[in-house]
Amino acid sequence: MKSYTLCAARLLRTSALGASLAIVSMAVPAFAQESDTPADTATTDDAGDSEIVVTAQGRSQRLADVPVAISAVNAEVLQNSGANDIRQLNQVAPSLLVSSTGSEANGSARIRGIGTVGDNPGLESSVPVFIDGVYRSRSGIGLNELGEIDRVEVQRGPQGTLGGRNSSAGLISIYSKKPDFNFGATAEATYGNYDYFRLGGSITGPITDTIAARLDGIWVKRDGFYRDAANNTDVNDRDRYFVRGQLLFEPTDALSIRLIADYTFRDEKCCGAVYIDNSVNPFIGNLNNPSTPLSTGAGGTPPNLPQANGNNIINVLRDLGQSLSAFNQGYGRNLSVTPGRSYAGETKDYGFSAQIDYDLGGATLTSITGYREYRSGQAGDVDYGTVDILYRAEDDDAYRQFHTFTQEVRLQGEAFDGKLDWLVGGFYANERLTVRDNLRFGNQYGRFAACRLISGGALAGLYSPTSAGCVAARPPAFGAASPAIYAALDQLDGIRDKGSINDRYFQKDTNWALFTHNIVHITDRLDLTLGVRYTHDTKNFDATFTNDNTACVNVQNLVGGFTGVQALAAVSQGLIGLACQGNSTAELNGVSINDKRSEDEWTGTAILSYKPIDDLLLYASFARGYKAGGFNLDRSALKAPLVSFASVGGAQALVGNLQFDPELVDSYEIGAKYATGPFSLSLSAFRSDFSNFQLNTFNGTVFLVQTINGCSDLVGGPDADTDLSSATGTCAAGDVGYGVRTQGVEIEAQLVPAPNFRMAAGLTYARTKYRGDLVGNKSGAPLDAALRKLPGDNLSNAPELVATGSVTWTPELGSSGLTGLVYIDGRMTSDYNTGSDLFPQKEQNGYALFNARVGVRGPDEKWGVELWAQNIFNKNYAQVAFNSPFQAGTTSAPFTDPQYPGGRQIFSQFLAEPRTYGVTLRGKF
Repeated sequence: MKSYTLCAARLLRTSALGASLAIVSMAVPAFAQESDTPADTATTDDAGDSEIVVTAQGRSQRLADVPVAISAVNAEVLQNSGANDIRQLNQVAPSLLVSSTGSEANGSARIRGIGTVGDNPGLESSVPVFIDGVYRSRSGIGLNELGEIDRVEVQRGPQGTLGGRNSSAGLISIYSKKPDFNFGATAEATYGNYDYFRLGGSITGPITDTIAARLDGIWVKRDGFYRDAANNTDVNDRDRYFVRGQLLFEPTDALSIRLIADYTFRDEKCCGAVYIDNSVNPFIGNLNNPSTPLSTGAGGTPPNLPQANGNNIINVLRDLGQSLSAFNQGYGRNLSVTPGRSYAGETKDYGFSAQIDYDLGGATLTSITGYREYRSGQAGDVDYGTVDILYRAEDDDAYRQFHTFTQEVRLQGEAFDGKLDWLVGGFYANERLTVRDNLRFGNQYGRFAACRLISGGALAGLYSPTSAGCVAARPPAFGAASPAIYAALDQLDGIRDKGSINDRYFQKDTNWALFTHNIVHITDRLDLTLGVRYTHDTKNFDATFTNDNTACVNVQNLVGGFTGVQALAAVSQGLIGLACQGNSTAELNGVSINDKRSEDEWTGTAILSYKPIDDLLLYASFARGYKAGGFNLDRSALKAPLVSFASVGGAQALVGNLQFDPELVDSYEIGAKYATGPFSLSLSAFRSDFSNFQLNTFNGTVFLVQTINGCSDLVGGPDADTDLSSATGTCAAGDVGYGVRTQGVEIEAQLVPAPNFRMAAGLTYARTKYRGDLVGNKSGAPLDAALRKLPGDNLSNAPELVATGSVTWTPELGSSGLTGLVYIDGRMTSDYNTGSDLFPQKEQNGYALFNARVGVRGPDEKWGVELWAQNIFNKNYAQVAFNSPFQAGTTSAPFTDPQYPGGRQIFSQFLAEPRTYGVTLRGKF
């Protein structure tokens, strides 16, 4: 079977036809909602045919009649696939990719290769999540337990004219099961490997003739997938519970009021990472022969670093305690962690909502009111190695918190004898975001930084990792400047447990919009849909900083005057840069900054749809999408470390550097949907052009947030945006256009040849690429040099080809009412790069993932026993690879890494989950 999987994956990487053939042989469950209420769906007949109904256009419509690209996943599919949060939707929706990396508080969802990259809460989601109609502040919140779910709708392309918050790439709408006026209860118990326990249950029924209630609860506990031997604990574990209560009040046929309150608590350790193995950077000195001692200098001088064919950063890490085996463990899950450091975190997510639906006779009024609080704190050994370089403490001073109030009102009805279906509405959101941080240099940072500088430069002969300043003998190598250089090295060496004490970022976002979405029935078979939205968004930002790193200023004072002297430039600039990395400087102690931005945008959609026959729908559409601009909540974006705040008028003078512009998209789509009897097929072809594409990149030292645009006439020539200078190519402001384009084809098909057998297939081919010539903003300013690999290449985590599939068989077992269950799903993905800077060391080869479930169920499914497995073949792959923080060696000749770019940068990766398996018992009353 492993041989078959490998062959299939190779075939997928080389041929779209091969992927199609592979997925036809292993097909997907119906992307369908089959609700149990007449208002939402029709019944299923004996042939297995069903009327699939969704609410993607604010109305109950058959999926086959909706002229937009949408996948709808029902409760049965979610249960069979083992979906407990939105990550498992990857298996059944080929255009969707959901991942989490450094913090589950800010997981990323991508549709057609487009999503918000990185772990910065200042960026809103390109693919927002709505649960029961209520907007959630960031899509990572959907990584919590979801409870009993009725369906999930994944809409592709810009959204906004039907309500809620704007989205530039698509949205995920999750609908929980409503209270029922008939009594019912469910119970579930699961046990699996890694000591996985999951208990869940629900109860629903009437309180009075007009009031029904529902209560859902889930408790989960599991060991972690990573082992932290230094602290004798597991990382990436599960320890959480979820509870949701609902009331449904229906005093008349015209009025329905639904109240929902829920609470989630998580006490878990997240998120571990390991070094990428030696294959990405083979030039790492003595790694292959770690027992070889360092050579010693003449006369017994301190050992000299062997740099020929070696990487000085590896040797520094080794000499300060990092095991060399960690650089070559491949997909091993043994973490390198500093003793005493922790990944412990705590998350609380709770709130309530009220939905009122009132039939006024000629129109229906819908009001959805929501209030949410979300708080997530996460400690971490964020250098991801044994050497104590960088950490975030386990206390109450590092967290992100959202307080969000939303109000949506819609009024819809018909006019002109049914020729017009109209909808008008408004949306209001008030979001208060607080981020507190205490990111600090570790106890070994100073020695590490000094050795990093000494080992890779003119003073390499003085390298002595056990000596103060990482130098033993101190000859007058720089003449009169030598005392200042050595004093600066001592200052650098003295940075131990310094940095941020309690940085605080506050952002208040007020967003309101008016929208309308209207369907004009030109004839019985020809419709024109027109929608428009006006959005006003205002963000007020302020921050206060505290810091105890006095070494930064001291080093600047000692060597700042030498930076212009050629012989001293590299050493002095290196000293300042390493002492002040991430703007960790006492200059910011007690400093406050503030700023404000406001924007107004018109967006909309137009769709022309035609049904030449009853079972076939053809459509063409245009949509203009928008995602708000904002502030980079990372002080490193204020300035480069080599510049002092005092020299530029203070931090407030630089606050504008934190702003980034709104993301805009023009999207075009044509499609066809065919549905008859047990067979349905949908096809769509799309192109979307993104301007001011918001990109968040960690360059190994700081987080960069930059908007990406393109132009046709780059100053300096077509390759000027790929050089190594500090400023890449520019272009005239009038020449600035889109910077990212995604285009491709999507196919979804399903077949129900018998009542107890169904299969389907999904295939997405998407070329999601940066334009050939890129600039950094709408004024034509250059990109940061760290992004020099972007022009003309695919976006990160954007495979060109994805195929999903499953088969579900529920045969009758004799005549006693027993039924069986055989379910298998698969997702096959072509090659892609996992790093937002697209360094070649972060490439991920294509792979295939398969899940399966088999079981026996009693009459009317009153009970069930199921055996299941996720990632059956234990496929190892990286969710995201990244530059190991601060762990870059020298890039000067003769030590430049031939694997351009990256120099001597070391890389780490967040691994995906391994194979899991277990047994589930179900009961229904």
